[in-house]
Amino acid sequence: MMPSFHWWRTVFWLIPAISVYTVVLGALSLASMAVDRSGRRAHWCARTWAWLILVTTGVRTSARGIEQVDRSAPYVFVSNHQSIYDIPVLFVSLPLQLRIIAKASLGRFPVLGWHLRWTGHLLVDRARAGVSTLKQVARMMQRGHSLIVFPEGTRSRDGRVGRFRRGLFLLAIEAGLPVVPVAVSGTRHVMCKGMLTTRPGAVALVVHQPLRTDNLTRSDAPALAERVRGIIAASVSAAERETACG
Repeated sequence: MMPSFHWWRTVFWLIPAISVYTVVLGALSLASMAVDRSGRRAHWCARTWAWLILVTTGVRTSARGIEQVDRSAPYVFVSNHQSIYDIPVLFVSLPLQLRIIAKASLGRFPVLGWHLRWTGHLLVDRARAGVSTLKQVARMMQRGHSLIVFPEGTRSRDGRVGRFRRGLFLLAIEAGLPVVPVAVSGTRHVMCKGMLTTRPGAVALVVHQPLRTDNLTRSDAPALAERVRGIIAASVSAAERETACG
C-alpha cells in the first residue's frame, strides 16, 4: 500500500526541518548560558523551537485560563499526555519559565542532553530519586521556574485520561508548590501514538485554577492525584464533545 501524503510530508519535510531547528536552537541555547546563567535566553530558544515545530506542522493552538496563574511564581503544571506534540504546545502556550522532568540518561545526548542539563531541567535517576530531586526542585523555585509533568507516564492512544501516578504529587507536596491542572486535547490527532505520520490540526489547552499544597501532607498525595485527574478528564471530555458537535 502506498504511504499517504502526510507520511511523505513527515519523513521528507518535517523530520529534516525539526532536526535543523533542534541543532541550531540547541546550539544557541548552549551558547546563551555563557552570558545568562538564569536560563531565560535558553528558554526563549526552547519556545522558539516549539513554535517552529507547530508552525511547520500546521498546528493551530488556543488556550484558556492562563490569567489564573501568576507569571512570576513557580508551579507544577500537571498535564494529560496525548502526543509528543504536547510539550511544544505547552511551551508555546504557557508564558512562564518552564522546565521538564527527563531521565538522567538523556543528559548524555549531544546538543539536546546538554541543553537539558545546563539550562535547569530536572534530570532524574529513578534509582536515586529522593532528596537530590527535592534539592533540584528547590533550586528551580528560587529561580522562579515552573515544572511540567505528565503523571500518566505514557501517551494515551484514544484520548482518555489514564491513571495518575502519585509520586509527582508527593514531589509537589514536599516542595510546597501549587499544582495547576492543564488539559490538552487534539494533539493525538496531530500525531498518533506509535505512528510516524503527522497532520495539521487544532489543539485546545485549558489551564485550571492552581491548587495549594502547602497545607497537605504525604498521605494526601493519592487524593490530590485523583482530584487533578478528575478536573483534567472532565475538561478533555468536554473538548472532545465540542469537537464532535462541530
